[in-house]
Amino acid sequence: MNFRSKPAKTISALGSALLAVGLLTACGNTGAQEPAPSAESSAAQSPSQVLSSTAWETTGAVDQDGNEVPLTDERAANYVGLAYFNEDGSFQMYTLEDEPKMQGEWTVDEAGTTRHIVAKDGDGKTLFERDSQITELTGEEFTYRVPAEGNDGQYVDIVHTPTDHLEPTK
Repeated sequence: MNFRSKPAKTISALGSALLAVGLLTACGNTGAQEPAPSAESSAAQSPSQVLSSTAWETTGAVDQDGNEVPLTDERAANYVGLAYFNEDGSFQMYTLEDEPKMQGEWTVDEAGTTRHIVAKDGDGKTLFERDSQITELTGEEFTYRVPAEGNDGQYVDIVHTPTDHLEPTK
């Protein structure tokens, strides 16, 4: 005599299917590596949090026509290096060879469209201030625009990507 009813068989089959899906999902996750932060995850952060979330290395430059500009080109060379933007609003910049370039204070507007830096000497005296238009600010890229001298519609976008390069000791 069969004591199983149709509803019991259906529930049993559904349970088995759910168990199989769960096992397949678990087998697919090796735990080897966490995915890189996405643009969506950086969207939950303020622009200041995104900028201070990692160290940045200059990895490229592009002109107003979309052409790559060598990092050694005079239009880009002065902006090449490693940048460390701290949560407290201080920053340090170094050459790619770990030589100090600049230090001071920084801010980013709430819209994430302008970075303001105040470069200071070792005694805290202001050397200069500069606003830079931000064209991209995500967990994967920080790019700002440098207008050509005379600002005749020409510019170079300086591209930075995250780096795990430790800040040089002073």
